[in-house]
Amino acid sequence: MPGPAETAAVALGVDHKILKHGPVNSVAEAAAAQGVEVRDLVKTIVVRRAAGDYVFVLVPGDRQISWPKLRTLLGVNRLSLPDAATAKEATGYERGTITPFGSARVWPVIADETTRGRTINLGAGERGVGLQVAADQAVGALGGQFADVTEATSA
Repeated sequence: MPGPAETAAVALGVDHKILKHGPVNSVAEAAAAQGVEVRDLVKTIVVRRAAGDYVFVLVPGDRQISWPKLRTLLGVNRLSLPDAATAKEATGYERGTITPFGSARVWPVIADETTRGRTINLGAGERGVGLQVAADQAVGALGGQFADVTEATSA
């Protein structure tokens, strides 16, 4: 039986593939388990703009949010990351499984520019499951936007 993320992808007409794998402890392990490069494993980060107001930021596995770029794009002076319980309340998903597909509430989606034109793997709402999609089709179906909002992960 499909989960809420796959059900939402189908409802939105997004071509997708479900990838199941065993337990993982890092982005690198998840990428290896799904047979993709780390940059194609895209984390869905829930960012709080204000009380009860969030955005989903799609961040390639080899990058991190650039807070100055994201604040400028959103026209705000302050952003924060909610704790795990608040993120679950806002999305319906546990950390490490969060995806904009099938979220408990619809939030704006911002995909990093580096995902444009690529096939990416997102969380699928449950541990050990990935949702592979074409970034352009997925972001379009979600009413999202591409923007330069990340930077290389500092080593």
